[in-house]
Amino acid sequence: MKSHIQVLIPGLFAILLIVSSCRKTEITPSSKLDCPLEDASLYRVNPKSAQYQSLIEKYVNQGLPGVILLVKDEDGFYIGSAGMADIEKGIKMQPCHISKICSITKLMLGVTIMRLQEQGVLSINDPISDYLPESTLKHIENADQGLTIRNLMNHTSGIYDVIEDQGFYLQVLNNPAKHWTADDLLKYVYNKPAKFPFDPEDTAAYSNTNYLLLSMIVEAATGKPQSQVMHEEVFDQVGMHDSYYFYHDELPENQVAQGYYDLYNNHTLVNLSTWNTGSGNGYGGVYSTVWDMYLFADALFVKKTLLEQTSLEQMLVFHKTIESRKNLGVACFRDFIDVGGASDYAWGHRGRDLSYSADLFYFPHHKAIMSMIVNYGTDGDSYLTPVFKEMRDEIAKVIIAD
Repeated sequence: MKSHIQVLIPGLFAILLIVSSCRKTEITPSSKLDCPLEDASLYRVNPKSAQYQSLIEKYVNQGLPGVILLVKDEDGFYIGSAGMADIEKGIKMQPCHISKICSITKLMLGVTIMRLQEQGVLSINDPISDYLPESTLKHIENADQGLTIRNLMNHTSGIYDVIEDQGFYLQVLNNPAKHWTADDLLKYVYNKPAKFPFDPEDTAAYSNTNYLLLSMIVEAATGKPQSQVMHEEVFDQVGMHDSYYFYHDELPENQVAQGYYDLYNNHTLVNLSTWNTGSGNGYGGVYSTVWDMYLFADALFVKKTLLEQTSLEQMLVFHKTIESRKNLGVACFRDFIDVGGASDYAWGHRGRDLSYSADLFYFPHHKAIMSMIVNYGTDGDSYLTPVFKEMRDEIAKVIIAD
């Protein structure tokens, strides 16, 4: 997600932080966990383990509050952590801490939709007007262009991005912990200009609104809450027992890492764990562990038990547009396209929000899965955003190195 939060009046932040601190929080303070991933030698057999551990410690020393990293390739696992899950309580980050994985939610919703297609519930070539009412679509520019579910999934719709709306962010500031509904969010999309004229062959650009609409389509097609469908089609299929779709699911007490951001641009980290930019509406909201994320990627890309091959091949059709050093596919990115040679790319998704970041990728040429959580928001510009980006590139370079 792209944030416009830093352009708002700094004084307003101080007032709203005081107000929000008086509200009941749903992210409880973090605790030290009994973590089976922490000490077992099985999870440090990868010969690059020392390099990975050294890397994440290096970037924690440069200011990132906490990092959890899992890498699995043909030589085995590395799973490790560095830094703090809860700065205020002095709780160290552990591999079992749960964290918000932000837009990786989109990849999971995308797989949900592909599974529904396999069951004959819908087709990604269906017009979105088959599922969404005219009363909604008539207020959304480009929605009258014959958009299909595929156009939403691969970001070729051109629909305005709710996350780029200044009015929406003002409301986030006014009520940081609000549980947003689809109708609440659509108010900031209605009658706003499209990002570009609809031209799917030539133009693609990321929009969170696409996945808001997809969550509504899932509900219309199945007659069930989209959170229930995602549980049935993804979490339950893979055995993701430490994954939660907030706000639909209650988060476990004391197991979630706190999330931080340099809100005032003064190199001071502020705990924004409870600030909600629309979680639970298709484009974000899943909280998970690096292990559950690994299980999902392994089932999708390696074992291929989640989708039929033809469905996976549809997801891996990428648009020629390069956006932020990646290509957009059907609920999937081709990323790390410039860290090595032509075959060193990865498939998966990034996750970026106000106070959390995550990456989940499979490097097909190297048969390697990378699952990473950072409890710092890299959605906006801050002194730690380039630090985070440099770290993820360095990790990728170690993965692809012979």
